[in-house]
Amino acid sequence: MINMRNIALTFLGCFTILAACSNSDDAEKPVVPVPTGDVTIYATTNSLTRDLTRDAVNFSSKDNLAPTSITLDPTEQYQTMDGFGAAITGATCFNLLQMQPTDRHDFLTETFSDNSGFGFSYIRISIGCSDFSLSEYTCCDTKGIENFALQSEEKNYILPILKEILSINPSIKIIAAPWTCPLWMKVKSLEDLTPLTTWTSGQLNPAYYQDYATYFVKWVQAFKAEGIDIYAVTPQNEPLNHGNSASMYMSWEEQRDFVKTALGPQFKAAGLDTKIYAYDHNYDYSNLEAEKQYPVKIYGDSDASQYIAGAAYHNYGGDREELLEIHKAYPEKELLFTETSIGTWNSGRDLSKRLLEDMKEVALGTVNNWCKGVIVWNLMLDNDRAPNREGGCQTCYGAVDISNSDYKTIIRNSHYYIIAHLSSVVKPGAVRIGASGYSDSNIMYSAFENTDGTYAFVLMNNNEKTKRITISDGKRHFAYDVPGKSVTSYRWAKLK
Repeated sequence: MINMRNIALTFLGCFTILAACSNSDDAEKPVVPVPTGDVTIYATTNSLTRDLTRDAVNFSSKDNLAPTSITLDPTEQYQTMDGFGAAITGATCFNLLQMQPTDRHDFLTETFSDNSGFGFSYIRISIGCSDFSLSEYTCCDTKGIENFALQSEEKNYILPILKEILSINPSIKIIAAPWTCPLWMKVKSLEDLTPLTTWTSGQLNPAYYQDYATYFVKWVQAFKAEGIDIYAVTPQNEPLNHGNSASMYMSWEEQRDFVKTALGPQFKAAGLDTKIYAYDHNYDYSNLEAEKQYPVKIYGDSDASQYIAGAAYHNYGGDREELLEIHKAYPEKELLFTETSIGTWNSGRDLSKRLLEDMKEVALGTVNNWCKGVIVWNLMLDNDRAPNREGGCQTCYGAVDISNSDYKTIIRNSHYYIIAHLSSVVKPGAVRIGASGYSDSNIMYSAFENTDGTYAFVLMNNNEKTKRITISDGKRHFAYDVPGKSVTSYRWAKLK
């Protein structure tokens, strides 16, 4: 648990980091000076003997003869990183707004500040409601696109939290997706154009393609008027999922046609530079043969492809190797990982099981398969996994859970740790670079070059015992005793 008044940290300064420690003792803890050295390090073990603990080492003056040496290769370049973060849902905002303002600001600073926190840099929000909204709604529930307006959930929950986050980190990127179109635009199916006035399932009536594109434009513009830039959208969250509390089916052909005839042209006509990412669903395409490689099929239509920056993926089905296959087919198109959840079904609060698995599958696994960004689901739920919607996920945990008895006591779960380990050292604009050398089936890593002249390196050690790993950038090297069952993140300045 975290007592928020005890948190004070900074990334490259000489302040302190006081980690979560006791489930029973919220007493004030002594301020411990942060170690300083050539290389800044964060370390977390799955037993929390180290809990995002700050450490440092100096470069070695000895020759590098270590057999466990990994060498960075900045000439071998991969994707440019956009960032790492979490979803700011209605449920997340509700919980945050129950906190005392100073406690909330401390938590958001710890999470999002690039100077005095872990520097989360990407946010996902819904266009209208999601399965973690406080009610079911769109921004145009009365028929007629002229009736578009932001609703109370945006005004009273989403916008205030986004504005507070942006005051802490103005360069945050925001991606958004709808869970459903307005109900008056829905039909039972494209074969049966009977209107469908239910939040769950249905399809977008092609007769309303232009109105729905206008809905997107108006929504982006409405947020812009509030001082919030929307970096990217996807046309539909989980387009192959019929069953979410709010949902809508959208085949690849439908998405292709909607983007090329309405959404893309309207964004262009409105002068919006908001990116459009296709798909936004699982690696396995819900095992629907006709939907396999959904984004690749859309890319094959040049009229649609011109408007699409790339594709977004979730990991509720299939294998992350699909990312590599999509990249191979269209290497010029971008990839994002936009949603994953922990919950009662996968021991979501058990860090001894989840930390390394999520680091392997969600964090390093997607980055090493060309994803420019990694976003987990709810940033914050309460200890009862709430608020949530009937028909949505009622068994999910947040990246952090807050006690609803005091709205102060916080437990960080695996998703918070994996994003913090990436975002604390890998900054937006960083380029993933090559790294090779020591090989071990229980060691996984990724290397980066930041735009500020620093290198970043993130390593997972799934071995039971400590491994002394030497890391070289080709000009200097350092060694560090990497704890067993841990994640470590490193950042250091390039030699000029």
